[in-house]
Amino acid sequence: MLSGPPSKIAVALFSGFQALDVFGPLDALNILSYTNPLELYLLSTTLDPVSTIPVKTPSPGAIGQRLVPTHTYQDAPKDIEVLLVPGGRGTRDLELTEPVVDFIEATFPSLRFLLTVCTGSALAARSGVLDGKNATSNKLSFEWVMRQGPNVKWVRHARWVQDGNILTSSGVSAGIDMIYAFIADQYGEEAASQVATVSEYTRNTDSTNDPFDKAA
Repeated sequence: MLSGPPSKIAVALFSGFQALDVFGPLDALNILSYTNPLELYLLSTTLDPVSTIPVKTPSPGAIGQRLVPTHTYQDAPKDIEVLLVPGGRGTRDLELTEPVVDFIEATFPSLRFLLTVCTGSALAARSGVLDGKNATSNKLSFEWVMRQGPNVKWVRHARWVQDGNILTSSGVSAGIDMIYAFIADQYGEEAASQVATVSEYTRNTDSTNDPFDKAA
């Protein structure tokens, strides 16, 4: 059994992923890695750059960025400890994201932690790994997400939720608060505070503090 904090982290990419869902947590991990060495894997169906703009829903004038994968889902390293699954408009494309869903299902048993941001929890729900678990998601898409996982115990009023080794966050920026909670838990509160100071970021340390839940 592995001891100590995890060091091998992967991100599951797909066309139409939300930029901040990925780059928010990654920036915190980038800073953390200066004092806690980490390995990062960026996964996709091919090694072609992956755009934040969805394939099937192009919008005139929309801008986006492309991220270059390091591995495909087929040749992903077997020693991944943490898998981060972002959300974004692309999660609505069920066919496009099926490889991500399949990878989550196949990899989860060997993961130490599964982290999802925004509607990334819909992909995890489709894989079945959230069944019977407490989880949350983007509040603007909450009804749709719940339909992707009818056996999940969805928690509407939550900034993020941890159930065992699974952490799920609300929409977009909530992923940053979730990653700080993860860093504090696994690498220590001092490490999380140091990363926040370097980032000049004011942490939300209350997982139930969800100002975007209009039903609250």
